[in-house]
Amino acid sequence: MTASALVDAVLRGDAAAQRRAIAKAITLLESTRADHRVQADELLTTLLPQTGKAFRLGISGVPGVGKSTFIEVLGLYLIAQGHRVAVLTIDPSSTVSGGSILGDKTRMEHLSVHERAYIRPSPSSGTLGGVAEKTREAMLVCEAAGYDVVIVETVGVGQSETAVANMTDMFVLMQLPNAGDDLQAIKKGVMELADLVIINKADIDADAAMRAEAQITSAMRLFGLVNNAMGGDQAANYDKLWHPRVVQLSALHNKGVDVFWDAVTQFRTIQTSNGQLAARRRHQSLSWMWERIDAGLKQAFRHDPAVSAMLPALMAQVENGQLPASTAARNLLAAQSEPTQAAIK
Repeated sequence: MTASALVDAVLRGDAAAQRRAIAKAITLLESTRADHRVQADELLTTLLPQTGKAFRLGISGVPGVGKSTFIEVLGLYLIAQGHRVAVLTIDPSSTVSGGSILGDKTRMEHLSVHERAYIRPSPSSGTLGGVAEKTREAMLVCEAAGYDVVIVETVGVGQSETAVANMTDMFVLMQLPNAGDDLQAIKKGVMELADLVIINKADIDADAAMRAEAQITSAMRLFGLVNNAMGGDQAANYDKLWHPRVVQLSALHNKGVDVFWDAVTQFRTIQTSNGQLAARRRHQSLSWMWERIDAGLKQAFRHDPAVSAMLPALMAQVENGQLPASTAARNLLAAQSEPTQAAIK
């Protein structure tokens, strides 16, 4: 299909045609072929005026915390409230074979077959941060298709995989009741970026869940005090700002989902009224642009004729311990042809 035909099917196709068009559009966006990149740019540019109306929700957490179970329960709850839900799941790619299982649709067996839901698993393909390289583009396609809640589920993450916080309206971190001690709760990284923390599987150990909620609440209050102390305007408008909070739930038993969504609704209302939601999206758009510039420059460097000619010999010298890696890198950067250097400058 041409880019214009895909756009027409995404915007105006019937349910079955639209789902196929969304899948083809995301596949086109994820392609690395040069001709596909031209079509993908045309597709995004045409769809862009129809985007921006959905609420973007990023959900992260350690492996086994119950992200897929929670997202299915949440998705079905939102559909019952009249929403259309798109879920973009990121599956880790093997460092050995390069493949991914892409099994999240199987886990969400009820949500995946619902006509008002769309689930798209994508491989991380070596991209760091817990998301895929083209997750932002995929979100825009789903928004243009009329899905008003777009959920991004990251791979199971540690403390530094925070890229999803820079592409969504709200970043939700899922934790287990016995996730660590007091010191673990206040470590910098993913915790201080969370807008909302979920203690899932709270039914397994109620006492541990209460302790975890108290520890994380104290840690997030500390982060909030530091942030407010850094900005006088924020401190003066304390009551008009969203303050991260912690909620307990059990996704397996479908308990606490309504409390979670009430918190999300409050977040959206507050952040919209004080202008923080719009400012966050503007900042994310600029970050997205610079990420694509960095990726384009890296690709141009790798395909530079002068670099390609020198690369095998320098790689062998570095591998054999004959040349420091830093020296080899400087030699390769200095060897770039003038057009590539001009692009970098």
